[in-house]
Amino acid sequence: MSSSPTDQLVRVEMPQMGVSVAEGTIVEWRKRPGDWVEADEPICDITTDKIDVEVPAPSSGRVERILVEPGETVGVGTPLAEINPAARPGEAHPEEKSPVTSQQSSEAKPATAPTPAENGEPDRSRFYSPVVRRIADKHGVDLSRVTGTGIGGRVRKRDVLAFIESGSEQEPAEKPQPALHMESPYKPEEPAPGAPAEVAEGADVFSAERREPMSSMRRQIARHMVESRATAAHCTTIVEADMSAVARRRGELKEDFKRRGVPLTYLAFVARATVAEIQGHPILNASIENEEIVYHDDVNLGIAVALDDGLIVPVIRRAQRLSLEGTAAAIADLAQRARAKQLQPDEVHGGTFTITNPGRFGAVLATPIINQPQVAILDLEAIVKRPVVVETEDGDSIAVRPMTYLCMSWDHRALDGAEAARFLASVKARLESGEVS
Repeated sequence: MSSSPTDQLVRVEMPQMGVSVAEGTIVEWRKRPGDWVEADEPICDITTDKIDVEVPAPSSGRVERILVEPGETVGVGTPLAEINPAARPGEAHPEEKSPVTSQQSSEAKPATAPTPAENGEPDRSRFYSPVVRRIADKHGVDLSRVTGTGIGGRVRKRDVLAFIESGSEQEPAEKPQPALHMESPYKPEEPAPGAPAEVAEGADVFSAERREPMSSMRRQIARHMVESRATAAHCTTIVEADMSAVARRRGELKEDFKRRGVPLTYLAFVARATVAEIQGHPILNASIENEEIVYHDDVNLGIAVALDDGLIVPVIRRAQRLSLEGTAAAIADLAQRARAKQLQPDEVHGGTFTITNPGRFGAVLATPIINQPQVAILDLEAIVKRPVVVETEDGDSIAVRPMTYLCMSWDHRALDGAEAARFLASVKARLESGEVS
C-alpha cells in the first residue's frame, strides 16, 4: 500500500522547553507556506512565560502549511506547521485552490500584487510583534506606512529595517486634525505663524490617540501582578541602610573581580547578605500552597531584570552555595542573557525569594508586588549620599554617608510585621558591618 503525500510531511511541534512549561504562544512565523527551510533553521518564534524562544525546523524542506496563527497559545506537542522534506529548493509550490477560487479562476484579475485576502491568508498587516514595535518607536516609524512581507502582509523586523535604511522614516506624517460635530458657517482667519490655534467655545474636540495590543510579555506581567494582588495580603516594611562599609569593600575588590571578568555591583552585596540571613529566617524562603506553608531548603534567588518591553525574573539556583564573586558573576550572566533573549524557560521558574533593583534607575522608594507563590520580595533603591547623624566617641555628629532604602513587600498570610522587621534589620546589620563574602 503506497503512502499518501501527507504521510511524508514532517510536523513542527510546540517543543517541551522545561519541566515547568506546558504551553507557548506563537509570536512570529519566519517562513510562509512555499518557503524553503533548512534543518535546524529557526522557523518561528514563540513566547512562554515571558521568554521568546526560537523553534528550529526539524527537517529541510518546503513549508506546506501553517497550523497555528501568531497570537495563539497551544500546549506542548501541538502541531504548529508541516514541512515537505521530499521537495527540492526552488521547486514551485502547488496552488491549493478552494472551490470558490476554482469557480472564479476564469474571471479576469487586475495585474497587481495580490492582497492577503486574495491569497487566502487573513490580513495581518496590523499585527506587530514587540520587536517590530520597539524598533518603530525608537526610530519614529509610522508602521502603517511600512509594507509587510510576512504572512498575510504582516510587517516583519526586516521590513522595518529596510524602511529605515531607505530614509522614509524621516518623512513627516500628516497630523490628524481635530474633528468638530458642527461646522461653523464662518471661516476663521488663518492664525499668525507660531500663534496658538483657537477652538470655538463649546466645540467637541477629540485628542489624537494611538492604540496597540499588549505584547505577550506585557499580558503575562499584567496577569501575574493582578493575580498576586488578589492572592497575597501585601504589606511593606522599609529600613534605611548605611552602605559605607559596602562601598569600601567594593572599592577593595572591584579591580580584582574586573580582571577575572566579573562586574562587582552593590546588588551582589545585597544579594549575598539576603541569602545569608534567610538561613536564620526560613519563613522568608517559603511559599504558600492552599492552606500549607512550604519551606524550601535551597535559596533559589530571583533577580528582576528590566527589559525594553517589560520585566523578567531569572533564577540563581542554590544561591546559598555561592560566594560574593560567584553571586556577582551569576547576576551579570543572567542579566546579559535576559537582555539578549538567550534564557531557557526553566531559568525563570522555581524561585523562592526575589530581589528587584529599581534603584539603578534613580528610584528612591517603592512597594514591589510579590512574585507568586513566594512570600516576599526585596527592593533595593538608589544609593544616595545624604547627611545623617552618626555616633562617635565624642558624641553625635553629622556626616555624609551613602544611604539606601531596603523595601520589602511580604505576605501577611505567612508572617507578621515583627518577623519582616527582624529579617530586614539583620540584612541591614550585615551590610553596615561589611560582613559580606
